[in-house]
Amino acid sequence: MKIAFYGSSLLSSYWNGAATYYRGLLKALSQRGYDIVFYEPNVYDRQQHRDIEAPDWCSVVVYEPTPHALMQVASRAAQADVVVTASGVGFEDDALLQAVLDNARPDALTVFWDVDAPATLSELRNDAEHPLHEALKRIGLVLTYGGGDPVVWDYRALGAAECIPIYNALDPETHHPVSANSRFACDLAFLGNRLPDREARVDAFFLDPARSLSGQRFLLGGSGWGDKPLPSNVSWLGHVGTRDHNAFNVTPKAVLNISRDSMATNGFSPATRVFEAAGASACLITDAWLGIELFLTPGEEILVARDGADVAEIMCTLTPQRAKAIGAAALRRVLAEHTYTLRAQLVDDIFKAHFERRAMEAAE
Repeated sequence: MKIAFYGSSLLSSYWNGAATYYRGLLKALSQRGYDIVFYEPNVYDRQQHRDIEAPDWCSVVVYEPTPHALMQVASRAAQADVVVTASGVGFEDDALLQAVLDNARPDALTVFWDVDAPATLSELRNDAEHPLHEALKRIGLVLTYGGGDPVVWDYRALGAAECIPIYNALDPETHHPVSANSRFACDLAFLGNRLPDREARVDAFFLDPARSLSGQRFLLGGSGWGDKPLPSNVSWLGHVGTRDHNAFNVTPKAVLNISRDSMATNGFSPATRVFEAAGASACLITDAWLGIELFLTPGEEILVARDGADVAEIMCTLTPQRAKAIGAAALRRVLAEHTYTLRAQLVDDIFKAHFERRAMEAAE
């Protein structure tokens, strides 16, 4: 079965947090027999900051950010059995979705894969003229990066035929324990790009605790923080490519997950880095959000902080021995329950059920 997937980037994680999600899922789907072509626009200097070259499990087409090139790649949707358009592609998203739907075959399954569903749904609620309202009438299936029942209910209320969350997970071939790297030695590390709907939470959960713990060392990784005033015990690393994520996660005593505003408010939206850190056997501290216990057990496999004061208290009392025990427990849990192999099995079942249902309807 052929999949045409239109997304932000498979090759680069530069200003593109969805990269490892796409890689994990599509790699696992290819292992289940899918023939996949990924279409990504050449925007935001991502091609100059590639983490990987085109893999052997997926063809990649990079197109220029022009209307003509967009229409050319959209026309190739006609070659696929499953046609996926993701949110946040990065160049003329609305036009791309419309063109892809126009070119998809009538017998194809059309999918909108939303990698930031809480934010998308907020836009839809606030804009009755948003093009996605009409597109939902034509789309066969909405899959989301997470969000749980609140996202499912909202999408169905807006007219989606079906909505199913496909959560982030771990690819143990990519993210796994490695030797420590002195470059990342510190007490607490955070990795995330500077984004408007996250920055205040980074101030509260990371920088404020750093100011109160002057005797501890903190590392900040990610793009966009160059002109941000930082406490003297916080070092900024800049962009940290995926090839360094394992060492970044395993070397510090603990690593921190800070959700974006919309995902923290909605809940049920574990970031990719939650599973990447657990896969490296890191001791992970996360900001509090609904649904954590569905993925990792608080206090045993992950530590939960309601605010910056909680982060500071955790770091004052966390011993290296307890940190290692939490990381080891997290690794066991994600390997057993949260791998992309398991997520791809779910996606495969969803796709096959759709085509079986269509075949039965056609035979009636």
